[in-house]
Amino acid sequence: MSISMHSASVPIFVRMLGNAGAWLDKAVAHALARKFDESVLLGSRLYPDMLPLTSQVQIACDTAKFCVARLAGVEAPKFDDTEKTMEELKARIVGTIDYVQSVPASQIDGSEGRAISVPRRGRDPLQMTGEAYLKHFALSNFYFHVTTAYAILRHNGVELGKADYLGRS
Repeated sequence: MSISMHSASVPIFVRMLGNAGAWLDKAVAHALARKFDESVLLGSRLYPDMLPLTSQVQIACDTAKFCVARLAGVEAPKFDDTEKTMEELKARIVGTIDYVQSVPASQIDGSEGRAISVPRRGRDPLQMTGEAYLKHFALSNFYFHVTTAYAILRHNGVELGKADYLGRS
C-alpha cells in the first residue's frame, strides 16, 4: 500500500499530541510532588530568546490544525492563545486532535500538488505544493515545537524518557 497524505499527517499529529498531553500530566505530578506551582513550568524556556512551554504547545497544535486544513482546502478553526494552566493546554491538545481527526481522509489524500500558501508576518507568504509543505515545513515545524516542549519539561526535572516521547503502541 502506498503512503497517503492523510497517513503521513493525521496519525502522526494525533500520536505526538497525545504523547504531549501525557507529558503535561507528568509535569503536573512533578510540580505537586515537589510543591511548586505548575505555572513555573508553563513559563519555562530552554534559553531566554526561546518561547516558553505554553507557546511551544500552542504552536505545535496550530501547526497540526493548519496543516490538515490547508491540505484539505478548508478553513482551520480559530484557537485563542489564552491557556494559563496545564489543564487548559491539555484541552487545547484534545481540541486539536478532535479537529484533525474530523477531517475526512478523502479531503487530504491527493493534495500532493495542491498550491499551499503559508502567511508570514511582514513577509510574502511561502508558496509550495501540498507534498513539499507537509514534508519540508509542517512536519519539521511540528516536531521542532513538540520536541522543544519535551526538552523544557526534561530540563525542569520532569521524569520523561524516550518511551514517553515515542509513546507506547
